Amino acid sequence: MNKMTVPEMIDDLGGVFEAFKERNDSRIDAIETALGRENMAFGGGSSLGGGGNFSPVVKAHGEAFGSWARTGADPEGLRSLEISASLSTVSDPDGGFLVPVEMDQEIERLATDSVAMRRLATVKKSTGEYKKPLSKGGAGGGWVSEMESRSETDTPELTMFSPPFAEEYALPEVTQKLLDLSNFDVAAWLNEEISDVFIETEGTAFITGDGVGKAKGIIDDSLMVENASWEYGKTGYIASGAAATLSDADKLFSLQHSLKPVYRRTGIWLMNDNTLEVVRKFKDGDGNYIWRAGLEAGAPDILLGKPVEVDDNMPDIGADAYPIAFADFKRAYRIIDHTTGIRLLRDPFTKKGWVRFYTTKRVAGGISNYQAIKFMKISE
Repeated sequence: MNKMTVPEMIDDLGGVFEAFKERNDSRIDAIETALGRENMAFGGGSSLGGGGNFSPVVKAHGEAFGSWARTGADPEGLRSLEISASLSTVSDPDGGFLVPVEMDQEIERLATDSVAMRRLATVKKSTGEYKKPLSKGGAGGGWVSEMESRSETDTPELTMFSPPFAEEYALPEVTQKLLDLSNFDVAAWLNEEISDVFIETEGTAFITGDGVGKAKGIIDDSLMVENASWEYGKTGYIASGAAATLSDADKLFSLQHSLKPVYRRTGIWLMNDNTLEVVRKFKDGDGNYIWRAGLEAGAPDILLGKPVEVDDNMPDIGADAYPIAFADFKRAYRIIDHTTGIRLLRDPFTKKGWVRFYTTKRVAGGISNYQAIKFMKISE
């Protein structure tokens, strides 16, 4: 038996390792390709319901929905699949059809990415009217030894948080000729059109909505009171110290400390980009900027040690405006999505040669904890 020299042994081991590495790399590439196809929206193709980790009946529903969206064919078959997939128990096609699960999830993802309040607030789902009892405070208590009698304590006053559902809608339209083209990506087009409208509609309502036929926003001038006279059901504010501008950085400290420590620990700043530009120029007594850029990619900017979120639905700095909020938004605001999801009604009749897709979604929203949110008001 011939003995191998050290260089020969090294060369031999190197060849074995290279062969192993090649096989392993090929295996990893195959796994990543398979996972990519499974996780890609609509299965990596243009057809609805083409992939994803969904049951066969859910995939079949997506494919039938895509066919119906193009041609309007077989609504009864689509309704049966919708019920079989446990998406709905409604048998009235005049109410429209639920969009496929993949599309619903993609629209929800885009909304979360684009609407600041959906990232910041508590988001719940409800099958009907949403109700949550809230305490206004006032519960009594104290210390007592093991054998000592317990005296009665005050009972806290409760209120019911029950924001009404309102219906938001989108009405994208496309020519029938375009729908007839096999390379027209119906899924991508509907996603983009519906998402754009819902993002704009929700984004505005969650900030300034009056609660009439829409969600109730965080800003309501009739409910604003100076923080010193705060009461339940009213939103506290700190005055900027100037009639029409924000020029005193110390007021940001006052706003931050107007929030109780229990909420301040998880507090987040909310303002639009124009206001952020003003705030970024503020300096402390040593000439250092009080604003800090996020240290990592995707990390939020920091103001006085707390994250900053930008939402251009917040008002600009101006007389009597409320351009800055500081809040524990998870506790302060709730968004409720109705579990019926997004419904779509196909209309090829109103405008000849065009197909309209009347799309609806039921949403509620409102402040659930008035202590957990404070504002800066531009006033003396």
